[in-house]
Amino acid sequence: MIDLLQQALERRTDLLQQLAAENTDCYRLFHGTNEGVAGLTVDRYGPQLLIQTFHSPIDQAQVSEITAVVNSFLSTDLEAVYNDRSARNSRRSDEHQLDDSEYVGHELGVSYQVKGKHQGQDPLLFLDMRAGRRWIQQNAAGKSVLNLFSYTCGVGVVAAAAGASRVLNVDFSTRSLQVGERNAELNSLTSDQISFFQSDFFTAAKQLAGIPIRQRVGRGRKPKPFPRIDEEQFDLVFLDPPRWAKSPFGTVDLIRDYPSVLKPSLLATKPGGQLVCANNVASVSYDEWLDVIQRCATKAGRPVQGIQQIEPETDFPSPDGQHPLKLVVLQL
Repeated sequence: MIDLLQQALERRTDLLQQLAAENTDCYRLFHGTNEGVAGLTVDRYGPQLLIQTFHSPIDQAQVSEITAVVNSFLSTDLEAVYNDRSARNSRRSDEHQLDDSEYVGHELGVSYQVKGKHQGQDPLLFLDMRAGRRWIQQNAAGKSVLNLFSYTCGVGVVAAAAGASRVLNVDFSTRSLQVGERNAELNSLTSDQISFFQSDFFTAAKQLAGIPIRQRVGRGRKPKPFPRIDEEQFDLVFLDPPRWAKSPFGTVDLIRDYPSVLKPSLLATKPGGQLVCANNVASVSYDEWLDVIQRCATKAGRPVQGIQQIEPETDFPSPDGQHPLKLVVLQL
């Protein structure tokens, strides 16, 4: 394992030099699935080294060895955090262990709160989406931006920092949006530049798109209330849904029903605008997913005029070029 880690670090020499020049200290150092140890990931998040296992745990001696090799290679003294996530649903074995300290990482000159152990399971910044945030940084200036399934609002924060005219982040999780608000503070962004809306995706996106809202209501039960928002279209919409989620207002299912999240996102995008779509399910092929997108867009009356594919950067290697994370920019 250590030999494979050292080889992976050497392969990243040029990339790490580039990222350092861009004021980035958040990146993947070992992508075990494609670098020889399935289920093991080693990531740097600013001052922390996050080591995670998804298939079988490693012992403390191995954690210490990995940490020593990385710190020697980077000439740093990163704090090691180990999360064993080999249990069902990839939940941490120590999920009740939390860290109250605040740590700050940087990506492309933008600051983000980072923390290896917190109330959630996933890192506060998904590193493979750096390519998407880089594209947003290069294309958001002067545009209105809608960030759907915003999580901790990385896309929204980088858009606002890049000079977007308006940024709206939408997520169901209050806790995630609170991290997003802290990320905005870290970058001295004001409420005029960036805003946050806690809501179910379907109610928010459909209201913005002007689509009637329907919900499943059991016999004898009253419809659930939901926060109201005015109809509005945006120059640039970012759609990064989870694999699966269910609410009274709809079901997110990236394998069987991507159009359910795509259609309202399309209609919330201005004619001539751009919609960035993501699908992180490895079993879904890029070509099949793209075909679904194009057919849905045509049926919704918003045919795709152009497509740009964005691939994860080289700290997420894929020998066959079939990245689990599929990301495209649709020109409408």
